[in-house]
Formats: sequence, structure tokens, C-alpha cells
Amino acid sequence: MSDLFDYDAELRAHNELFRAAAGVGPRDRVLDIGCGTGQSTREAARAAGEGSAVGVDLSAPMLDRARRLSDDQGLRNITYQQADAQTHRFPPARFDLGISRFGTMFFADPVAAFTNIGCALRPEGRLVLLVWQERDRNEWATAIRRSLTATSAPPEGPDPFSLADPTVTKDILTAAGFAGVDFTDVHEPVHYGPDSATAFDAVLRLWEVRDLLATLDAPAADQARTRLRATLDAHTTADGVHFDSRAWIVTARRCP
Repeated sequence: MSDLFDYDAELRAHNELFRAAAGVGPRDRVLDIGCGTGQSTREAARAAGEGSAVGVDLSAPMLDRARRLSDDQGLRNITYQQADAQTHRFPPARFDLGISRFGTMFFADPVAAFTNIGCALRPEGRLVLLVWQERDRNEWATAIRRSLTATSAPPEGPDPFSLADPTVTKDILTAAGFAGVDFTDVHEPVHYGPDSATAFDAVLRLWEVRDLLATLDAPAADQARTRLRATLDAHTTADGVHFDSRAWIVTARRCP
């Protein structure tokens, strides 16, 4: 099982709530931002049987897999584009609905990025985002990092929690031309596999974990792996390996 597929399984509980919040209609034209391997895009395409879905992502390997899965499932109202949603020139007012499942937290200039996305939506078009709440409310981030480094301090680099503060996020979306910004709390576990051995292999393939272990000498890396396995063992239940998490479903409408 690849990293790309595991991510969908990890977020299965979140995805059900996100799909319900998106409420894709049968004639909707949907833009999926940061679509990855396209699970949310395919679900949108199925719901929009008389409409369409476009998935956008920077990763060519993820999009290749998304296209294969869409073809295998016989979806004909779906397309994928390798593009940066922050700056890509979308057809103006083309889409009824913009969605993103954890795909909008890394924008360099979020106001400019959401303004660009807003231009792709028709007036009163809807935006539905799933974003993480604060790092310290997400055990999957703090516990795993602590097991590897003896600290839960945030790493350098892209911040997956950049839209955690509702006041900040509302200000960003308002400045980008959206109104009616609302937040719904999502308190669901992330799932790392059916058992700790599977979870251990999956976590070791995560880019952040690989990069962190690469900074350690061999004895320290071995000790970190041992602590990681113990942490995963401690979070193993009859239903698999779970860590607590908190996220927001953010909804808004493009101003007329």
C-alpha cells in the first residue's frame, strides 16, 4: 500500500463529514483544490452526475494515480490539472463550488490565493474547506513528533496549522472576497492502520518523519524508531491505531 492511498484511509472519518458539508448537487461544477490522489474529486464527480469536477494539485505522481483511479471507476465527468491554485488562471466564474480537504494551509500569500480561487467561483458560489485546528489539539502531530525527538515543538517549514485560528482565517477569506464565513468543529481520530506494525511502516514513509530521522546518527535514529513503535503500540485499539485530532470545516460564499 502506497503513501498516497494510506492518506485517504487515515482521514476516513473526516472525509465523511467533509463530503456531507460539501453537499455537491447533481448539476454542480466543482473545483477541488489540492486534490492529491483525487478521492474528494471522484466523490464530487459521482454526486454531480450532470455536472463536473476538476481536481488541481502540484504533484504529478498523485495526479497520475488520481487519473488511473477515475478511469478504473468509469468516471467521465472528471478532469485533473497540475497547477498551483494560488496563481493558476482559472476560467472566471466557472465553478459553483470550491472544495479542499487539507489542501489550502500552505499558501504563501493566503489572501491572494483565495482571491484567485474566488474569481473561479460564480457570484454566491460556495467554498468548503477542511483544515486542522491548533497543533496542540492534534495528537497525531504532537505525540509522533515527541516520540522521535523528545519534543513536540513544531518543525521548521510549511505549517499545516496556518488556518487553525478562526479569527485569522475569517479575516483572510473576508479580505479575499468571501462572506458568511462559518466554522464547524470536527473531532475525529486519524487512523494509521489496522495494527501497530502497519502503522509503523506507514509513519516511517511520511516525508516529515523521513527528514527528521535523516538528521540523526544511527544509534539515535534506532532509539527514535523504538520510541515511535512504543507510541503506536500505546494507541492500538481493536479497531486499529488511532490518534486524536481536531479540525474545522470552514464554509463561505463568494460575494456577489
